[in-house]
Amino acid sequence: MPLWGEAIVLLVVVIGIVGAVVQVVPGGGTLVGIAVVVWAIVTGGSVGWTVGIIAAVAVVAAEVGKYVLAGRYLGRGGVPGRTLVVGAVLGVVGFFVIPVIGLPIGFVVGVYGAESARLRDQREARRSTGLAMRAVGLAILVELSGALVTTAALLIGMWQT
Repeated sequence: MPLWGEAIVLLVVVIGIVGAVVQVVPGGGTLVGIAVVVWAIVTGGSVGWTVGIIAAVAVVAAEVGKYVLAGRYLGRGGVPGRTLVVGAVLGVVGFFVIPVIGLPIGFVVGVYGAESARLRDQREARRSTGLAMRAVGLAILVELSGALVTTAALLIGMWQT
């Protein structure tokens, strides 16, 4: 791959990593994985295919893992799935109402509102909201880990070629 192509791949990877942390770009880890797989296909050879396979496995494992771990965490805390759906819907609405920061604000407001209506106890609603926020943080860390493993594979692959 020419140098300018590798620069574009690295730029997309950086955008994806930032998106995985800030959650402004949905699927930041997936974006990193796609960029690295494109690099692997264009580069070809054993190094390219090895990097591509590592990237695909890391991204898929992170995407599945973030939902499984967050779901288990919330299940142990007693937060029902419908509360998360309400939080997610209000998060999406918030994203369009207040650009960039509306997603987390809408999510928190949605979870708190749903739990407040369900439990009729403000203290328990705050506890459930805190659990949901920690679960989201856990999901972000898992997605970021997958993106960083993918990025490390890319950098090693670029160094090898």
